Amino acid sequence: MFNQLSHYCSHGPSLVSSVRMGKTHYGLNFFTRALPCLTELHSLFYPNGVKIIPENIYDLLTPVALAHLIMEDGQSSRHGLILCTNSFSIQDVVRLMNVLMVRYKLDCNIREHRRSSGKVEHMVYIKHGSMPILRTIVKSYMYPSMLYKLENSKVSKGFM
Repeated sequence: MFNQLSHYCSHGPSLVSSVRMGKTHYGLNFFTRALPCLTELHSLFYPNGVKIIPENIYDLLTPVALAHLIMEDGQSSRHGLILCTNSFSIQDVVRLMNVLMVRYKLDCNIREHRRSSGKVEHMVYIKHGSMPILRTIVKSYMYPSMLYKLENSKVSKGFM
């Protein structure tokens, strides 16, 4: 990802780590410059400093954007794919799910996750039956190391 966006960055990536559920996870962080083309996108998704799904997501969620959403926030499931939309309001999650259903003909529903604090978060679940359609839409835009997110235990591993 950094190689494709490096011309927008002033520095190279840095190694970061976090501990979740007792396991250490590693990743790379990088930051882009404040350019008008990126500021415009930022203002759509963070209008008042709060992350939202913009009203025009139907136009913005191209196959390339959907592939990136899956690579960043997708989680392989035994029977499909979960989009970790936990940080969004239920209205935003419904807006995103409607685009997936109408524009891409994917069979989806909403899963609830209750935090220990009692807060309820919502995630989009793309059902097993829609996985072949989803693969056709996004596979050519995904990095090979991320294709595992399109697999699940009910699907033959030979689709790649």
